[in-house]
Amino acid sequence: MKAVCPPWRLECYDELTSTSDVCMERVRAGEPPGLALLALRQTKGRGSRGRQWVDPGQSLALSMTLDAGCIPDKALGGWPFVASLAFYEGLAEVVPTARACLSIKWPNDILLSGQKLGGILIEQDGQSLVIGMGANLAQAPDAETLGRQAASLAHYGIPEPRYVAEAILRQMSHWCAVWAEQGFSVLCSEWLSRAHPVGTPLVVKGGTTYEQGLFAGLAPDGRLLLETENGMKMIATGDILLSSQEVGGAARH
Repeated sequence: MKAVCPPWRLECYDELTSTSDVCMERVRAGEPPGLALLALRQTKGRGSRGRQWVDPGQSLALSMTLDAGCIPDKALGGWPFVASLAFYEGLAEVVPTARACLSIKWPNDILLSGQKLGGILIEQDGQSLVIGMGANLAQAPDAETLGRQAASLAHYGIPEPRYVAEAILRQMSHWCAVWAEQGFSVLCSEWLSRAHPVGTPLVVKGGTTYEQGLFAGLAPDGRLLLETENGMKMIATGDILLSSQEVGGAARH
């Protein structure tokens, strides 16, 4: 496959405030695409929708920079799918015994045995993308602090963060090439084969909305299809809750 991503330049640090914040600062200062920053500890990690990313220690904190136009005529909406495939496969490559228990929750959370293991934050500034990934490698954050149960890879062996980062970057290059050459429909098909199964009960929570139904797959543009009592609905954004445990803890973020 033809290379789409630039050669990665991975830099490793003992501690950073936020790998994504530092990446964005360097992009704005003229850093070309292909920068990847790994921190063994973050002091101001961020999650989606302005939440704090709780770092329990010995975690993965990785961010990378890309040109949003490196895949011509492709919408920004495809990036959560390519990033989650790279994240999933990078983790499975380094910790193969965990593969059978890994899954993706729409659009780009990584679950281990149904509990959140990692998440992705995608930000854009002009033509520059910063994609941040965080995962609990050695231990999960305290459930009381987080507001829900989370997972870690400790039961399967604790991988070196650098090895995980290198595997994810390789997978990112691979899945971007798949997207560019074979199209978004192929990317969606690959994503679905690793996601929560069709028919999974879901709750979609966003602002004042609260929709309950069954996962019915993806629309052609990647929106989530939710089969509800009132018919099929297409979801563009929102918190996706898979279990009563998640529903109970969601308000505590």
